[in-house]
Amino acid sequence: MVITEHKKGRAKKEQTGFHDGQKVALLISDQTQMGFIAVINGTHKGVLYKNEVFQPLKIGQEIDGFIKKVRDDKKIDLCLQKPGYKAINALSRKIMDNLQQQGGFIPVTDKSRPKVIADLFGVSKKTFKKTIGSLYKKRLINLEKDGIRLREGEEKGTEEKKVRKISRKYVHIKSP
Repeated sequence: MVITEHKKGRAKKEQTGFHDGQKVALLISDQTQMGFIAVINGTHKGVLYKNEVFQPLKIGQEIDGFIKKVRDDKKIDLCLQKPGYKAINALSRKIMDNLQQQGGFIPVTDKSRPKVIADLFGVSKKTFKKTIGSLYKKRLINLEKDGIRLREGEEKGTEEKKVRKISRKYVHIKSP
């Protein structure tokens, strides 16, 4: 699709042809109070909001990014990480690798400052919290007061206890 400039130097966009979550090539073209303006695949302009950028960017820099949202007014919001839960799988691997490299413990929690999380993992606190929640539900980590600990495996006999509990319920239901 084509970008046409009008009076105030804003890009007028006819149908974007982009969809949410699409991977795109970005060229950082300007910095504003809101964040960065980027040219998308050489054809359209979009915005990377500064509160969602967790790495230094320079005008003229080429970087891969994602379409966060194509708004009703046809303006395009961008992000550098995969939007939504798609980001969690990549971050999960990064956190698990970091835990293994650090001997099974990292001193970061869901209460840590957003800057600390961004410096360590390059993501927002919201994405970090979703990811550690997912890892916790999968029983891969333990959440402690002062950090995250790699779980060494389920307790021995846990599966056997589950089977016994189910058996008792079955027997209890069968007996009068």
